[in-house]
Amino acid sequence: MRALVNVKAGGPDVLKVEQRPDPMPAANEVLIRVKRAGLNFADISARVGLYPDAPKFPMVMGYEVSGVVQAIGATVTAHKIGDRVVGMCRFGGQAELVVMPEGQARKIPETLSFDEAAAIPVNALTAFHMLMWTAPIQPGMTVLIHMAAGGVGLFAIQLCRSVPNVTIIGTSSASKHDFLKKAGVDHCIDYRTQDYVAEVKKLTKDRGVDRVLDALGGPDWKKGFELLRAGGHLHCFGWANMVDGEKRSLLRVASQYFQLPRFNPMELMNVNKGLSGTNMGHMWNETELMAHHLDKVMTMAGEGKLKAHVDKVFTLEQAGEAHSYVQARKNIGKVLFNCE
Repeated sequence: MRALVNVKAGGPDVLKVEQRPDPMPAANEVLIRVKRAGLNFADISARVGLYPDAPKFPMVMGYEVSGVVQAIGATVTAHKIGDRVVGMCRFGGQAELVVMPEGQARKIPETLSFDEAAAIPVNALTAFHMLMWTAPIQPGMTVLIHMAAGGVGLFAIQLCRSVPNVTIIGTSSASKHDFLKKAGVDHCIDYRTQDYVAEVKKLTKDRGVDRVLDALGGPDWKKGFELLRAGGHLHCFGWANMVDGEKRSLLRVASQYFQLPRFNPMELMNVNKGLSGTNMGHMWNETELMAHHLDKVMTMAGEGKLKAHVDKVFTLEQAGEAHSYVQARKNIGKVLFNCE
């Protein structure tokens, strides 16, 4: 099979399409002929050598795929050959073939294309876990969403819109503001030219916000925590600020690390604020919880209550271009690979 291989840590040029042995399903696994595979910021962090969970180089990344079941293991009952499925895999998805336990795959609703299905698992589950499970949003709240035009951000906007009278503040580059306003963001802030802290204080009359969704990390987590009003919650779900440039910068890593905020339980009690971290890649052993979330978001997507926005689809041979596109934060919504 053809697979997208991260040969070594470095810039986009280290991504190569290579031939690798076809995987074979174990008794409880399904073999999927991949149509589309998702590209996430974690893939970029792995490429530059800043993602500790990634396999050793040379490696094949990819957490989520859509495709067709090509073979099944001896004990598989939930799927049959020829089924259109979407699933989550522990790496290896950016290839023509991938295997995964049958419980990590779901049939694609008839209303969804392969593109739409592949754009759902990682981003929608992350948004759902934060806003509907960890610290559920309530009517009348104000929510600050960083990187609002990204995959998680767009799903988060839709989940916020499903609750009455929620005010959404989103940060993004100015070129994406019109799109975000149509998507349901009440107030857009250009993080490149505006001080988002000052703007949020102005918009909320210094009261702050009830929820902050922050994938920026480092010093921005401290800013977000300080923007919370009493009873508020900071969701930390990424550290995009760690990656600056095409290659790893240890100076950048050190700078970000030493700007990390320090929290303690007494402080949290005194200010009546909360915070949590979300890393869906560390939830693989929580099979019941992951199945619950995946069932929920796929049902919502099938009913049209959640809609994926696919920005671009690149071939595996265009992987370097795809990585550069996402790293420059040009995308609105999801970027996928065509693995056919």
